[in-house]
Amino acid sequence: MTLILTNDDGIDAPGILALSQAVQGKGVIVAPKEHHSGCGHQITAYNPIHVEKRSATVFAVGGTPADCTRLGLTHLHPQAEWVLSGINAGGNLGVDAYISGTVAAVREAAMLGFKAIAFSHWIKRPLEIDWQLASLWTADVLEKLWTLPLPAKHFWNVNLPHLEKGLPTPEIVFCEPSTDPLPVAYEIDGESYRYRGEYAKRDRTLGTDVDICFSGKIAITQLRV
Repeated sequence: MTLILTNDDGIDAPGILALSQAVQGKGVIVAPKEHHSGCGHQITAYNPIHVEKRSATVFAVGGTPADCTRLGLTHLHPQAEWVLSGINAGGNLGVDAYISGTVAAVREAAMLGFKAIAFSHWIKRPLEIDWQLASLWTADVLEKLWTLPLPAKHFWNVNLPHLEKGLPTPEIVFCEPSTDPLPVAYEIDGESYRYRGEYAKRDRTLGTDVDICFSGKIAITQLRV
């Protein structure tokens, strides 16, 4: 199979290197030059998109994650069968899928008729992500997902938990996405409002991806366009 790797944290982020290691360096990287976290399914329609060819298999795109998928599948690597996005530094659970550039990249692929998987890693502060471990978990998940049927216009969304060092490999759980809202809290400073919602304190309906991931397991949901 042939792969396109992308993300929303930017082409120089450690997560996309970990994703590349999980697939043993296979595939073509088509990722944003800049950080685009939280950009959702934004695309560039009215301005030119600059593409820097760093090597035969690495392209830095002056656009969004969805732009990267579009350009990758139509021009830069049209032989691709799968689009993989991530590994995002931070969770993309439940309703995050509407906000996430990581997820938008694979949703765009599904819209265009390709198979796709988004990978994210929840951050349980003050812990720091062990990217080597995340890469190993991602490889395990891919070994399972490659073999499963994926209906047209559907895609996988994978969220890795944040565990203390030395704990056993987390269980892989297929579950439903949470529809609970993100925390809505703002700090007021004169005429300005600054978001102060705490991700780790979001509602977690039992058995949904938020609950599964926060409980220390790898949460996998199948989403549709």
